[in-house]
Amino acid sequence: MKNMERSHPESVSVEISGCSKEDARVVFDALRACFTCDRGADEVPQQLHETRPMVWLGTYDVADAHAVPAPPALRGTGVVADVQGGYWAVDRFRATLDSLFRVQETCTASGDQERDLHLRLESR
Repeated sequence: MKNMERSHPESVSVEISGCSKEDARVVFDALRACFTCDRGADEVPQQLHETRPMVWLGTYDVADAHAVPAPPALRGTGVVADVQGGYWAVDRFRATLDSLFRVQETCTASGDQERDLHLRLESR
């Protein structure tokens, strides 16, 4: 019966860019506190090249959300986040982001099964 209740995709893929590895970690740590993630707490973002832009990835299962922690503080001016997943999962993920950060939606794309969001996250 439990499988029948979950008739929608429950995972969201997130790409973080446009920020330092420290701010990427702040975002990933906050999201890991809210959702089950494919990355362990010991897997921290690395800066592998000094001048090339970095993109960090994570996948979150939004089916069983945990309590939302206090909004974290970013060190820089903001973080770019590209979010992709099913409509229900993206909506639930976005609601959590709104409680953690000041979120500006810069672009969206919607398909039959998935929704993509291009967001800018800033400290509250």
